[in-house]
Amino acid sequence: MSAAIGVSVLGSTGSIGVATLDVVARHPDRFRIVALAAQRSADKLFDQIVAHRPALAVLADASAAPALASRVRAAGLATEVRGGAAALLEVATHRDARAVMAAIVGGAGLVPTLAAARAGKRVLLANKEALVMAGALFMDAVRAGGAELLPIDSEHNALFQCMPAGFAAGSPPPGVRRVLLTASGGPLREWPLERMREVTPEQACAHPNWSMGRKISVDSATMMNKGLEVVEAHWLFALPPERIEVVVHPQSVIHSLVEYADGSLLAQLGNPDMRTPIAHALAFPARVAAGVAPLDLVARGRLDFQAADLRRSPCLALAYQALRAGAAAPAVLNAANEVAVAEFLARRLRFDGIAPLIEDALARFAGATADALDALLALDGEVRAHAAAQARRMAQAEGAA
Repeated sequence: MSAAIGVSVLGSTGSIGVATLDVVARHPDRFRIVALAAQRSADKLFDQIVAHRPALAVLADASAAPALASRVRAAGLATEVRGGAAALLEVATHRDARAVMAAIVGGAGLVPTLAAARAGKRVLLANKEALVMAGALFMDAVRAGGAELLPIDSEHNALFQCMPAGFAAGSPPPGVRRVLLTASGGPLREWPLERMREVTPEQACAHPNWSMGRKISVDSATMMNKGLEVVEAHWLFALPPERIEVVVHPQSVIHSLVEYADGSLLAQLGNPDMRTPIAHALAFPARVAAGVAPLDLVARGRLDFQAADLRRSPCLALAYQALRAGAAAPAVLNAANEVAVAEFLARRLRFDGIAPLIEDALARFAGATADALDALLALDGEVRAHAAAQARRMAQAEGAA
């Protein structure tokens, strides 16, 4: 067998990063970790350094890097420790990394993920925002750099697996009529609409099927997660919004489906475990063990489906609206949503205030354009500032009521 494939992990201490390291550890003959990056979880990153011995480890929070570097030296490890946002680019473009897991949550992951694409890496894309914020820019970077793009989101990875032979991300799939993204519906699927104002962060984060970070868990509860996936699917599969549908599937066993012109419907099934799409993308086109239990269909017994309810899920409706508006509207959607979720998790915004905050931002920045990265990042900052101010006004109005 040829030498092990070098892998860099952006966001190594998050749930996707941890799952990636688990899959890599199962196949030391196939994969080796060359670089790791985390935001500020120094203790967890240190443990990963001990276990995987990367050449480079980075903390985006530069203030925490010196202490970690001292611990690494004291342990007699050769890993170089760096800090700061610029150092993330070194992880993304490391010369020994053939594959880069892009798993930094939110807009913070955009710049290093773009760098990996421009460097011609195999980009394992778990960061939705790279395509939501900068779909055209990112796909241009993939083409210009000669990168290979493989989706990690369970839904998009499922669609990728069901695409025609030879399909490459960003090209129109021949013979495909539409794609169906499945959604669990989240922990609030059966809550009465009149009780949505009462939802707490703990309730919104109690996902019934998946173990995820708090931001993504709230996005699942609002269905914004699925809205972002609709935008992502548009860029990955070169399909217009009317050919991208969402269907609620509470069991999360069918991860998504592709419908062909001849009436065939292909689905990818499996237990809800992110190690499956991670293993698929790491080893593609080969298949390797992921440590995931086999799916027992008899034990499952039944699979249910229902139409997505846009009245119950206004964030999903806003995502479709932003995609149809085009230009920078999806970037506005993403920035406002990140602020809204942060405000909700901090208990400064009610759950049912998330969608109105995003809607306000889309109206305020209607028609905004950003054709270059600098302009996009500037717009992102403007939207965040406006959304934060609007959240404060909403909190004050709620307090005065």
